[in-house]
Amino acid sequence: MADAEIQLIVVDAANVVGSRPNGWWRDRAGAARKLLEQLTTLAGRLDQPAEVVVILEGKAKAADPTVVGVRVVLADGSGDDTIVDVVAEQNRARTITVITADRGLRDRVEALGARTVGPGWLLDRIDP
Repeated sequence: MADAEIQLIVVDAANVVGSRPNGWWRDRAGAARKLLEQLTTLAGRLDQPAEVVVILEGKAKAADPTVVGVRVVLADGSGDDTIVDVVAEQNRARTITVITADRGLRDRVEALGARTVGPGWLLDRIDP
């Protein structure tokens, strides 16, 4: 299957994790690890084949990035800049969805042709 036929889902992990006040700030790596585990089910719950890419930044980078079915990118600096770089590197014919509530990031990736949805869209699909 060609890349253009497989949608790309890019997850702003810090934004998704931070969207729920469940104590994530006490264990950022643990919260990221839980999100990664939940994301292993996402591709099977979508109408179109998908590659899932998660951007981890800061203390969340300590989470084990070896999760089947999810590609983890560890941001060297800004997570937002890394997300923009991931989107910019893609084939323009490919459907790209960035999951974030960050308005500035939404503007940046939409200018590159990506669509954006908020954390609720993702959580509706991965929460047990």
